[in-house]
Amino acid sequence: MAGFRAFLKSGHAPTLGAAFFYFTFSCCIWVMNGAMAPFISETYQLSPTQKGVMLSIPIFAGALMRFPLGVLAQYIGRKSATLVEMSMIMVALLFGYFFVESYNSLLAMGVLLGIAGASFGVALSLGSGSFPPRYKGLAMGLVGAGNVGTAVSVLVAPALAQRYGWQAVYGIAAAAMLLPILAMVLFAREPVDVDKHSSFKEHIACLFEKDGWAFSIIYAVSFGGFIGLTTFLPSYYHDQFGVSKVQAGQLSMLAAFMAAAVRIFGGWISDHWGGVNTLTAVLVTVAVTSVLCGLADGSLVATTLLLMLCFAALGAGNGALFQLVPLRWPLATAVAGSMIGEIGALGGGLVPNAMGLSKQYTGTYLWGFVGFAVCSVTVLLMLRSMQIRWTRTWAEKGGRARPDSALATSILARKAASTPAAHSGAR
Repeated sequence: MAGFRAFLKSGHAPTLGAAFFYFTFSCCIWVMNGAMAPFISETYQLSPTQKGVMLSIPIFAGALMRFPLGVLAQYIGRKSATLVEMSMIMVALLFGYFFVESYNSLLAMGVLLGIAGASFGVALSLGSGSFPPRYKGLAMGLVGAGNVGTAVSVLVAPALAQRYGWQAVYGIAAAAMLLPILAMVLFAREPVDVDKHSSFKEHIACLFEKDGWAFSIIYAVSFGGFIGLTTFLPSYYHDQFGVSKVQAGQLSMLAAFMAAAVRIFGGWISDHWGGVNTLTAVLVTVAVTSVLCGLADGSLVATTLLLMLCFAALGAGNGALFQLVPLRWPLATAVAGSMIGEIGALGGGLVPNAMGLSKQYTGTYLWGFVGFAVCSVTVLLMLRSMQIRWTRTWAEKGGRARPDSALATSILARKAASTPAAHSGAR
């Protein structure tokens, strides 16, 4: 407890709380169509492929919006960027309440729900911005635990849809968005960890570096798998095991909650054990449990337990990867996090489509789960290859943070090497 108090005193705890609240609401809204998929499918009589498309559109849209929001946050401030985004989310939800009346308008609503999915990089950077490097993993893990919003969505949205109709849920969510907006206005403050004098090229440098793409590919499995499976599970439970729509949401909540809760642990253990070591264990666990889930499609209990274990690993992996991000890009964490989140979430958009295609053309979801396992093993091999260079340059063995002084020296040296004076002196 004393250690946690020391952690809270080392940064600005109210901003951390506001960022968590904002991210929780955003995640809740982002997967809303997935949470209500059994109701929507019944209304429009959707095929497995059509369901896959409907579930993937908010994920793809949210992914594509993440990087632009991250760049915007570097210039207008992360707090201001969150307020702009939440205002847009309210407008999107009102569109859903008043104008969704066909499958095509539902797909358009999916694009608008993607606005909520853009919150990731900004939320984590805002919440962790005032904390020192040795606590970045825990701070990001706490904000990232806002993924619990997906569990809230799959638990609450079906019950509300059952009582009031699924379109009414959009209107209820629009009113609820006032709560995180007020929390952000009243409690959050802009961190001072960003170099506002850096050029646009310096801010987006992560786009042109191998490490940025390597992190993005890893995140496509950890977070992409989490968000893709979360949107898919209500339909999977309802179609595969014949449970009610509300029960499907409750079972999906168990898995989604595990991922959110263990994400905090993933950030914490990565601070101590190292992000690379943690990710190695995560990817092995995900590969094994994915295959077993596909083989256990006749047992509701076994499937649920395996999915909870798989989601726990995915949650820990999300925390572990974002323990590494501020170590690699200490001056542009919001942009780097948004870029990695964007590409990672794009991977999540493939999961519902892969599951729908597997079911429609092979009669089983098994090959969708196997494909996800193969991706996990491939990414594990890439990670073990890349980490050799990482631990020689910007991280300690296993992916732990270097001492603050060494980190500061590294940053200053990198900045000095990029200045015009340095180049002219070299000439």
